[in-house]
Amino acid sequence: MGKRFSWIRLLSKFALAIALIWGIVAPSAGAFTDEQRLVNEVWRIVDRAYVDSSFNHQNWWAIREKYLKQPLPDREASYTAIQQMIAGLDDPFTRLLKPDQYRSLQTSTSGELTGVGLQISLDPETKRLRVIAPVEGSPAAKSGIRPADNILMIDGVSTEGLSLDDAAERMRGQIGSRVTLTISRKDEAALDVDLVRDRIELNPVYAELRPQPDGKKLAYLRLSQFNANATAEVAHAIARLEKQGADGYILDLRNNPGGLLQAGIDIARLWIDEGTIVYTVNRQGTMGSFEAMGDALTKDPMVVLVNQGTASASEILAGALKDNGRAIILGEKTFGKGLIQSLFDLSDGAGLAVTVAKYETPSHKDINKLGIVPDQVVPLDPITLDQIGTPSDRQYKAAIDAIGSDALVAGAS
Repeated sequence: MGKRFSWIRLLSKFALAIALIWGIVAPSAGAFTDEQRLVNEVWRIVDRAYVDSSFNHQNWWAIREKYLKQPLPDREASYTAIQQMIAGLDDPFTRLLKPDQYRSLQTSTSGELTGVGLQISLDPETKRLRVIAPVEGSPAAKSGIRPADNILMIDGVSTEGLSLDDAAERMRGQIGSRVTLTISRKDEAALDVDLVRDRIELNPVYAELRPQPDGKKLAYLRLSQFNANATAEVAHAIARLEKQGADGYILDLRNNPGGLLQAGIDIARLWIDEGTIVYTVNRQGTMGSFEAMGDALTKDPMVVLVNQGTASASEILAGALKDNGRAIILGEKTFGKGLIQSLFDLSDGAGLAVTVAKYETPSHKDINKLGIVPDQVVPLDPITLDQIGTPSDRQYKAAIDAIGSDALVAGAS
């Protein structure tokens, strides 16, 4: 019996030695280099939080082993390994944010930014860099860049293969510096757009009371982004407009690319007394919900304007107002981003954005890559920035016509 156990111990040691020689057994966490620790840190966050438990039908443990075995001589090599590792998820919204990129993102959601003022995405089919929307009042908006434009080059460098953050980094820069974007759009030749970088004003709300010929007082409220200031600014605007005697509201979410999920939920609560705002679904298929359970700031009739640049938190708000019968949605089909990301701090000051859930509207519609179809489809003729929300704006005029309709009053009551 003693000889038998000796042979077992000997064979076990031999097998372990072979495994180590061939690299089958990864080093323990305590034996990691600093660079391996960072790669492993990212792997663990994705392993615990990512919405798809199949990790895009990959063996996620084998992916870990692969990238921990790569030579990682410095931090840039680690960042490259991390980017390659998460690229296999085929999810442009799950991404590494290097320390300077992470600081820029935190700055933009806090309400201030410098650059050209573009919200961008990667088209899931063409893999091209695509404009979601220009930030209102930004150099990009003033230049005439439109939602759904493709960005082919930045200062002569092809955007093919660039990540969202690499592209954004190339467009950022000091105030007064210049950058040239090569733009393509449907049925038109590519054109170069020269931009001068500037400070981007991120006051997200424009609101004005507009008396109509029939004596009604319509409130026009345009929301350009869901940043940290958005909820308070919208609440202040509604309170002021109510004091001025508003009879109805036109909420303009066109070219609003989204932002903070919580801001979208909180702003929906300003308009809805009771009801579901959005459902969230995690990787286990467990459904949660966010509800409105208080008094709305106004019960006046409401029309919401949307277009292809209406995305993410904007779609959550539009979906909540539509499905709760609180407003008529008018315009064009929205962008279709039905995924929710969380931001994770990494130990070296970088950040990791991870898709942690998908969302459904109150009527359980999954709008990812599909968008929200308006109650009234009204195409938008090409107009200048100064013509938005004016009689030259076809969708705005249609909203004025709709706001007195019986259907709208019934839906909003």
